[in-house]
Amino acid sequence: MFRPMNSEPDEPAKLHGGRLVARRLKAHGVKQVFTLSGGHLFSIYDGCRAEGIALVDVRHESAAAFAAEGWAKVTREPGVCALTAGPGVTNGMSALGSAQQNHSPMLMLGGRAPAQRWGRGSLQEVDHVPFVRPLVKLATTASATAEIPGLIDDAWSEALRPHSGPAFVDFPLDHVFMEAEEPEPAGSLPHQPATPDERMLDRAVALLRDAERPVIMAGSDLYWGHGEHALRELAEAVGIPVFLNGLARGCLAADHELFHSRARRTGLHEADVALVVGVPMDFRLAFGGAFGDDCELIVVDVAEPEREHPRAVAAELYGDLDGTLRALAGAAAGGSPTRAWLERLRSLETELRAGEHEQLADPRAPLHPLRVYAELAKVLDRDAIVICDGGDFASYAGRAIDSHEPGCWLDPGPFGCLGCGPGYALAAKLARPGRQVVLLLGDGAFGFSGMEWDTLARHGVGVVGVIGNNGIWGLEKHPMEFLYGYSVVADLRPGTRYDRVVEALGGHGSLVRAPAELRPALERALAADGPALVNVLTDPVIAYPRSSNLA
Repeated sequence: MFRPMNSEPDEPAKLHGGRLVARRLKAHGVKQVFTLSGGHLFSIYDGCRAEGIALVDVRHESAAAFAAEGWAKVTREPGVCALTAGPGVTNGMSALGSAQQNHSPMLMLGGRAPAQRWGRGSLQEVDHVPFVRPLVKLATTASATAEIPGLIDDAWSEALRPHSGPAFVDFPLDHVFMEAEEPEPAGSLPHQPATPDERMLDRAVALLRDAERPVIMAGSDLYWGHGEHALRELAEAVGIPVFLNGLARGCLAADHELFHSRARRTGLHEADVALVVGVPMDFRLAFGGAFGDDCELIVVDVAEPEREHPRAVAAELYGDLDGTLRALAGAAAGGSPTRAWLERLRSLETELRAGEHEQLADPRAPLHPLRVYAELAKVLDRDAIVICDGGDFASYAGRAIDSHEPGCWLDPGPFGCLGCGPGYALAAKLARPGRQVVLLLGDGAFGFSGMEWDTLARHGVGVVGVIGNNGIWGLEKHPMEFLYGYSVVADLRPGTRYDRVVEALGGHGSLVRAPAELRPALERALAADGPALVNVLTDPVIAYPRSSNLA
């Protein structure tokens, strides 16, 4: 049959708001969205399904949000979660606080009561933006369906702009179900890092060339700034011992001759020049007091600090972190010899590590936490991703577990939020399915998000958990007893069978009462065809020898 040609141009196709959300996420490379089922999100779910974006559902919104942050920590790309209106968003706010302090780029998509009936008392009606805004780099609401693509792009860009961090967009129910034309995607350029001040660079070079006892103290922004190769180049060129914390762990392999950890207190306190790279001088560095009074400080970061330094610094270099470290390596090489300083710190490092052998081999039952990690270290691959979620038990892991590659150590960071671990582990295993992912958690931390073992089992995510079960809130009980001679609200039920909880949720569980049972239990867990938990009874008498002033 003859059909006359239509000379009228085709009308642009219209898509519902959820499809517009999904198409922009897909354009940014998003492959999965972490969520918990909520009616305000149905349109976004439909869009993700149409665009081939996996929906990974959890049992509590906090886990979805921590999974988004965990994805960022492992991949250095923004993770995405979608949380329903009202309590869904408020349940995810701790993860926003964590991402803010860790500089983790993530995007939280929120449901929202319909705009047309705003103020009339719709289900879960609350304006999220005012209380989310202090925790994020951008917080906004779509005021029309046509705005959605641009808002997704703006939030994505803001999350990645140094200092990177979380962004939030919520979508009124009516707008996200209505249709609009999809605009042509706006061309976006990556953020061009600033160039550090040349005078400051010259000052830093002069300090490093004259230094006899230099150190590098690097933290999470080294990782976000992709500076690990330049860090190694600088350390080797000048001969500088390196100390790492946060996400910088693994940016110089733990078996590199210039990496140190046990000698940190001496190294930082006796240094004459310290290169402070991508780490704030917060409680972890005694608010600057970790360095000696006469130490000259050179601060290098991806952007200017969010708060003033607690002490004077000699040079500040902000912007292109990788390029700055390479420039320092080229210009500062050949300065004062540092061999005697390196030999002294290496000798101290060796001595202090040797002093731990007795604890690492401790035969007691219940177990010493260091004995747990001594056995775990024997079965970990070099590129295993280790996640910490706890107080004292996690702190011991920070001492005993070595990291050899970037993105292989995830802990709560300075926000210190317990319950982050299962979300981090879920994301880590999905992002790196061929690697071991081991979650180390205290029995207190298990209580925050233990139901997420159901999530891991349903999605077939083979995470191995190792729980230090001492029946107390160790981080609080021991200090309180030291201060007052007693403790309150610091005891849990001893010997709880968390392994059986995990079995009931579809995973594998083992109980370890004595050191001889530990290695076989770890091997079974690593060989399991799904998530597994090794429930290790640990000695509640053991207190982590903490020295940081947390306040």
